[in-house]
Amino acid sequence: MRDLLHQIRNCSLCKAHLPLGPRPVVTAHQRSKIVIIGQAPGTKVHASGIPWNDASGKQLRKWMGVTDEEFYDQKNFAIVPMGFCYPGRGKGGDLPPRPECAPQWHDPLMEFMPNVELVILIGKYAQKYYLKKEAMKTLTETVANYQDYLPNYFPLPHPSPRNRFWLTRNPWFEAEIVPELQKSITTILTP
Repeated sequence: MRDLLHQIRNCSLCKAHLPLGPRPVVTAHQRSKIVIIGQAPGTKVHASGIPWNDASGKQLRKWMGVTDEEFYDQKNFAIVPMGFCYPGRGKGGDLPPRPECAPQWHDPLMEFMPNVELVILIGKYAQKYYLKKEAMKTLTETVANYQDYLPNYFPLPHPSPRNRFWLTRNPWFEAEIVPELQKSITTILTP
């Protein structure tokens, strides 16, 4: 695992496409119990090298019902984005994750984590990659039907402040699904 993480952190596969250059952000441990698969680091995470070290991460930890200490304990959570580096900025926000990362690195990482009990899929890129044809037509439908993907996967919307309109239009998410997410996580993390 140590060698693989070293290889990932030194990856420059898509260097030519990265406006800030490569700085892969990933955390994992052979004993990780839950894997969080999001999109790609933003500029703040790129600068710090700490995954989910921004407003989105604060909201994600709130949804999950975990402390910073629990979240950053790699024996609890592996953090494996679809794209490990900041992809750049587009018209409506950050560009999609680079397509090279997941096919290159996800399977080898997962093989080193035999204790994983749940994979949290954040956003449409992670959901389409992992759920493939089982993903619904829209992210909203996929998230609403989260039970169809358990016990292996738990799909979530992105916790970005930019998603506040989605959360306003879909109050059932925080009322019904967040408590189920917290229950699943508590069950897995409780010795």
